[in-house]
Amino acid sequence: MTSLTNTIGPDAPAPAFTAVGGDVPDYFALLKPRVMVLVIFTALVGMVVSQGHVAPAIGVISLLAIAVGAGASGCLNMWWDADIDAVMTRTAQRPIPAGRISSEEALGFGLFLSVASVLVLGLAANWLAAGLLAFTIVFYAVIYSMWLKRATAQNIVIGGAAGALPPVIGQAVVSGSVGIESLVLFAIIFIWTPPHFWALALIKAEEYARAGIPMMPNVAGPASTRRQIVWYSIFLAPLGLAPVALGFGGLLYAVIGVVGGVGMLAFSVRVLKNREGEAEKRAAMGMFGFSILYLFALFSALLAEQSFGLFRPLV
Repeated sequence: MTSLTNTIGPDAPAPAFTAVGGDVPDYFALLKPRVMVLVIFTALVGMVVSQGHVAPAIGVISLLAIAVGAGASGCLNMWWDADIDAVMTRTAQRPIPAGRISSEEALGFGLFLSVASVLVLGLAANWLAAGLLAFTIVFYAVIYSMWLKRATAQNIVIGGAAGALPPVIGQAVVSGSVGIESLVLFAIIFIWTPPHFWALALIKAEEYARAGIPMMPNVAGPASTRRQIVWYSIFLAPLGLAPVALGFGGLLYAVIGVVGGVGMLAFSVRVLKNREGEAEKRAAMGMFGFSILYLFALFSALLAEQSFGLFRPLV
């Protein structure tokens, strides 16, 4: 069972969670497996667009280390945010607030995996990649989770850097350096993150308010958030085509980039126009869902072009 010893508030002590003992699925849930899948995918694309070659075994070990590092940061985030998770519907059944794993166990698990993933990546690939992974873990677990998330409505904007770094780490694994290819992929994910999360935040605003999290709809208001979603989408559309201009995105990528960019703009305008009731919810969830499809399609196109001989340069 879960025992909350206090209410959420800026001056309240951290809640105590009494665990009854978790099993393997509970520990796996601490790693945020859906996020890990995205990390593996984007890091792999960072590898394939790099100018270089890495032995398959090293590549697989490196991807696993990157995934475990991402899972470790997710675990530390759940440890720190257990008080918030307990009062939000979509997170209340996570292992710590649900009482299946104690805060102390989660902290130890997250720290162990953090150190292990960085060491494995450094020994298997190189220490630049390992250093970038370490920076990502610290940025997400400390800078974002412990500071930005509860301090500013720009939490998703700045904190999005952590989620955008896997392609950079992937390129560092292959080439031992950071190039323009992975930096462009970083920029695409970074600019994609706010409209993606703010769309969901629009319909979860009451929960965020109850948890004391200053998400953009709660601070700047829904109208301002909708306008910002449109502006980010306007900027994202041409940025998504940067790989074509730089010569590592081909015809397939260009088609998907144009169609997807137009789709992002269309969905953002729907969010701007639909401001009440069920129409508002449908528009926001449509934006949230399409943004996932957009990013997956972009990166899949790069992967297909670079890995399966489908690259047809336009520049």
